[in-house]
Amino acid sequence: MQLQISATTPIDLQIHTTYSDGRWSAKHLFEYLAQERFGLVAVTDHDRVDTVESIQRLGIQKQVPVLAAVEISAQFHGKMADVLCFGFDPHDQALRAIADNVRHRQKDNAEQVYTELQRRGYQFPRPHDLRVAGDCGTLLIKQGMVPDWPSALALLAEAGYREMNADIRQTVEAAHQSGGIALIAHPGRGLREPQEFTNYTPELLDQVRAEVPLDGIEVYYPTHTPEQVETYLAYAMQHDLLISAGSDSHGPPGRMPIKYRAELCRRLLERVGIQVQ
Repeated sequence: MQLQISATTPIDLQIHTTYSDGRWSAKHLFEYLAQERFGLVAVTDHDRVDTVESIQRLGIQKQVPVLAAVEISAQFHGKMADVLCFGFDPHDQALRAIADNVRHRQKDNAEQVYTELQRRGYQFPRPHDLRVAGDCGTLLIKQGMVPDWPSALALLAEAGYREMNADIRQTVEAAHQSGGIALIAHPGRGLREPQEFTNYTPELLDQVRAEVPLDGIEVYYPTHTPEQVETYLAYAMQHDLLISAGSDSHGPPGRMPIKYRAELCRRLLERVGIQVQ
């Protein structure tokens, strides 16, 4: 991607839309981004390489540059390891094949869970676009059939919910083959949400890097504590890793996009052809 931006240009390198689990459409997202004068964004919808081109065309229409991106649902020896991929060729089949495979397996599992819940007597309308088993959990909560998300997760597990992830090494290698780079997403999120995410300490990152040619880590993330940011920043500098910054915004009424300064991710942006002046 050939682009020149200033060091203070507002960027956000992790945002989600209704193409995956976001709450706003791509159209509404870019209306907001244009209004707020973002200078560069990455829409990282889970396992959606197939939508990258349409997202980029929308960005051109709204005059908001879009870096090709995706968040792949991956795992490292059974541990959740979401991988942010940037700057790849969306026409290349290597990364798209992995994303499509994960998404199709998630959908098949969601259909099985929905059928089993119905068999058990949980009668609720089938989601129009049933993509992951979590869609059933959201409806169970809205219908008042379970009190909270942990209860929904427990019920989904009983009904056959399984994590459907790609292998992290294959994911990173596919990103490289497709001309892109790959980073661990929100490495410190598991500190506060250990039931859902893996906490990637420096020691665990060492283990990953010993097996996987990672390019970097998402250092700047809303729920990372100042101490975590300091730790991950020092780790990235020590090991010559790229640094990313993302809000992980899924739209209103929750967290909104964050205006990070482009200089925070200078080396990452330059690796994908974006000059930061």
